[in-house]
Amino acid sequence: MSIFIITGISGSGKSVALHALEDAGYECVDNLPINLLTTLIDQLAPDKNYKIAIAIDARRGLSIQNLPGLIERAKGQHEIHTIFLNASTEALVKRFSETRRRHPLSLNQLNHSVQSLEDAIEQERSLMAGVSEHAHQIDTSNISSNTLRSWLLELVLEKKSAITVLFESFGFKNGVPHDADIVFDARCIPNPYYETTLKHLTGNDQAVVDFLMLSEDFNKMFEDIDAFVKSWLPKYQKDGRSYLTVAVGCTGGQHRSVALINKLFDSFKKNLEFAHLSSLKRHRDIVNASLNSL
Repeated sequence: MSIFIITGISGSGKSVALHALEDAGYECVDNLPINLLTTLIDQLAPDKNYKIAIAIDARRGLSIQNLPGLIERAKGQHEIHTIFLNASTEALVKRFSETRRRHPLSLNQLNHSVQSLEDAIEQERSLMAGVSEHAHQIDTSNISSNTLRSWLLELVLEKKSAITVLFESFGFKNGVPHDADIVFDARCIPNPYYETTLKHLTGNDQAVVDFLMLSEDFNKMFEDIDAFVKSWLPKYQKDGRSYLTVAVGCTGGQHRSVALINKLFDSFKKNLEFAHLSSLKRHRDIVNASLNSL
């Protein structure tokens, strides 16, 4: 079976992710209790082509800490992918305030007292810490619901391999992505933003690429990052990782980081040693939209 486990912090977009997988042909189960996960998988196992997406959260407390072990045991028989959705506390507070929903852990399970939204979020982060370490993380703080849907569909449709490498551009002014495993800073490279004819373009435009290619610093940074990723990727594979996110940031995430990510992605795809591996690219901040609809 093909199984996607959708988990993460409340308010980070689990419902959007589950609907995206439903559109991709997956049977979906929301808020499944942890102790029923193995039972559900065993009951569906006879249909080997079954595709299922399961959303699991921390509302039942400490039992969420059993999730990594249950997933690891099931991996021997099924294709399982765990997606952990996260967001900044500021973004989560804004979403709960706008939707007027109550956080699932607003009632403290330890002493049965009502706690603040911020305290409930921090309690959930603590409960989920062990789960996030074993999953592919997606930071939804600064992306729209449509962007999250498209990213999930890319993961579903991308050919499966031992490890998937994601190349992601971002702007430091919007924060470093929580899902980044390796982060590089391109703010020391000459900025096309200060060129009148390039200011309103992005690193996807050839005029911006031509400008940056004239910079010795741009070319040297590309060569160094490219060599670093290709040199260390086998070590990350050996460590048993399913996903590795390589993030490059500049000030606004529009020009330098975008051009670098495009160049790194193309170089990786053309390399015969790594061509068989899954690879994706994302430009987080080219589309400036909030995730308020989650």
